[in-house]
Order: sequence, then structure tokens, then C-alpha cells
Amino acid sequence: MVVIEKAMKFRNLEDENIRLKRELQKTYRYDNLIGTSNAIEKIYELIEKVADTDSTVLISGASGTGKELIARAIHYNSSRGDKPLVVINCGAIPEELLESELFGHEKGAFTGAYKTRVGRFEMANGGTIFLDEVGEMSPALQVRLLRVLQEQKFERVGGMKTIHVDVRIIAATNKNLTIAINKGRFREDLYYRLNVIPIKVPSLKQRKSDIPLLIDFFMKKFQKGKTKSITGFSPEAMDCVLEYDWPGNVRELENMIKRLIILCDNQTVIFDDLPEHIQQNSTSIQQFEEDIVEEALTLDEAVKDYEKRLILEALEKSNWVKTKAAKILNIKRTTLVEKIKKRNLAKTASA
Repeated sequence: MVVIEKAMKFRNLEDENIRLKRELQKTYRYDNLIGTSNAIEKIYELIEKVADTDSTVLISGASGTGKELIARAIHYNSSRGDKPLVVINCGAIPEELLESELFGHEKGAFTGAYKTRVGRFEMANGGTIFLDEVGEMSPALQVRLLRVLQEQKFERVGGMKTIHVDVRIIAATNKNLTIAINKGRFREDLYYRLNVIPIKVPSLKQRKSDIPLLIDFFMKKFQKGKTKSITGFSPEAMDCVLEYDWPGNVRELENMIKRLIILCDNQTVIFDDLPEHIQQNSTSIQQFEEDIVEEALTLDEAVKDYEKRLILEALEKSNWVKTKAAKILNIKRTTLVEKIKKRNLAKTASA
């Protein structure tokens, strides 16, 4: 009876483990990457193509765009989905500790190494390791990472024994690694090893049509189990949210919804409930629109007037150095010079 009881407990644990793994996979299906815009649809297609392979993936995009969520979706929809996914932020750990975190160390390898420690690569054996902010890695560690990518083996810090692993590597960065290569801060050979399958994550500014869906998702997520609930946004508040450029991307939007759920007194979010900096953004756009109406400008005139303001602002910021101003405006220097002449701004520049 004791043996049978133990066998049943073991079976129950196995069943529970299988259930939890299924729940985890459900959490990171493609449809949990919220959005229907063309930009996010392309991400879904890429995940579907690369998930069940062992190819190295490099995910690039600004902070807060959901790079880790994409890495998790790739892992849990692959044949490695029931194996470990080990996440490490290379930019959050001091350089002197990162080597030990990644590869482990032997007892006595350095001051404070009182016992042998298993590194993240060993923990991820059979599964996937996600190296977030890989662009922050030092040149010395880049060499070690390159070896793991090429040979799937390494030694612990202070160790002599070579450890072999079977690990898929997914890396992410918010930096332009091509610029880092030109500046000598990132190895070109490592870049090409990591960039087998590149995935560029769009900013929230580039997929504004997804904002209402994301708002709905976050409201349901954070209101679960709470008595107070927000049912939606007023048209004015939604217009304001859609006009804002969201420099903090999806993370900034998520934090705003958290704040509104706590502070909003009504079921509907109105303009005055929104954070002040988002309100001010809408006010400045509204003021510009009012100026157009008051001055009875045509669309063409309004565009020209706005362009002139931008050019003058860039020239002032760069002390009228045209090359720098062109970089700020993201246009060629010759194009800028042409526009300055066309709008008769040359006299101002020489003043």
C-alpha cells in the first residue's frame, strides 16, 4: 500500500508538471503578443518560422518593446519548450561578475568563491538561454561567448574541465550593433554568429493601431480579482493617447494603465485622468491646429510652416552647424542647405 501510495503521488506530480508546462506554453503563444498591425503580424510570421529550429536569433528594438516576450514565445513554441529557458540581463550585472554568472566558477577560483557554482549556460543545457542587452558585454566575454556559439563548450572560471552543452542562444539588444562594431566595441564575427535570424521589434509609435488592444489587455490583466473596474476611455482621452509618441513603448503604456486603475475614480478614463506629460503633448498639437485655423493656412502652407520651425530649431540646437543640424533632422546636408535657401533662412544663419 505504501508503494502504491508513493506511485500515485509521483503520478499526480507528473500530471501537475505536465499541466503547468501546458499553461506556460499557453501563456506564450503568438496570440499573447498583442496586436494586429502589419508590423506585429510580421513578428508572428517570423516566430512561426524560427521557433522549432536551433538557429540563433538576434532580437533588436528599443527598451520596452517586448523583446523578452518574443524570446519566450520562440522558446515555448519550440521542441525545447519543456526544457529550461534561462534569462540573463548582461547590462544589469557588473562585468567582473558576469563571467561567473554565465559560465560558473570552481571553488577557490577567486576571493569569495567558497564553493563551486553552476553557470547559466549549464542551467540552460537542453533548452534556451536568453542574453538580454548582449551589446553591453565586454570584449573579453564576447570572445568566450563566440567559442560557446561555435563549439558548444566552455570551462568554468578557475576550472580545467571542458563542459559540453546543448543550448540554443537567443540574444537581444537596444543598441545598433553595427555602430558598436565600427567603434570597436563589439566583435564583428560574434555579430554575424548571433544575427543568423534577425528580428526587429517595432516601437509603439510604429504600431499605434495596436494601442486600443493593448489597453484592453492591460486593463483586464490588472483588474483581475479587483472590485473597482475601468470599462474604457472617453473619445477625447483615447485621441490623446493615440497622439502621444510613447518613447517608453509598451512598458510605458502598461505602467500608465497600472496607475489609472489605482487613481481613476470613474469607470471611464477622461482626459484629466491622464498623466500630465501626455495631456501637454495633446495640448501642444491642439494649439498648432488652432494656429493653422486662425491664420487660415492651407495644408501645404501649414506643412511648410511646421518644416520651417523644425529646421530653425535644429539649426539653433547645432549652433547653425549645418552638418549637425542635418543629422538631427535625419536628412542629407545638401537637402538642408537647399531648404535653408528656399525659405530664405541663410541671413538668419549668418547673424
